[in-house]
Amino acid sequence: MAERAFDIEKRSFEMIDEEVGPHGYDKMQWPIVRRVIHATADFDFASNAKILFHERAIASAFEAIGKKCTIVTDVDMVLAAINKKSLADLQLKTACYIADQKLAEESKWLGKTRSEMAMRKAAKEMDGGIVVIGNAPTALYEVIAMVKEGATRPALVVGIPVGFVSAPESKEELAKTDVPFITNVGRKGGSPAASSIMNAILLLYKNNSPA
Repeated sequence: MAERAFDIEKRSFEMIDEEVGPHGYDKMQWPIVRRVIHATADFDFASNAKILFHERAIASAFEAIGKKCTIVTDVDMVLAAINKKSLADLQLKTACYIADQKLAEESKWLGKTRSEMAMRKAAKEMDGGIVVIGNAPTALYEVIAMVKEGATRPALVVGIPVGFVSAPESKEELAKTDVPFITNVGRKGGSPAASSIMNAILLLYKNNSPA
């Protein structure tokens, strides 16, 4: 069964390669983009909704993984889709505070979203860690603000929230920062895209790190 699943995935990747054809991604970037397309069946991620990489995105992520960093996500759905075997093999920790009831109560009287509050709570864990945002533009804006304030400095921000209100703009702001990032153009994104980027990075690390 596992072998058959591998064959299906392999053929799927071959079909994606064939359909996309020539592209401008390098040998480390393309496996990430291809896995997003595989997870979403959306070829726009190689064209109109093109995925953008900071020049140090992958190298910085690898350094953080080597140091057993924490992966912070904006929502439980992103966290749930990150490969648990990869996390265990690499001894990585995870954090997601969106469901914290205390934060939900505090957000009401502070006039902030739960996503913003959850990012603030994770400031220490995301410092030198990896942030993966697939749902909430407000979470991405908050991380950008925290970086500008000097409150935290992630090794990588995967900012690919989906939506109409603020999603494209939040990605544009991320791309202007000097923090290593992976983002995309426009409204498309979401939890499957975000988690697939993280899973691809973990696989790349496992396949390219010294034995």
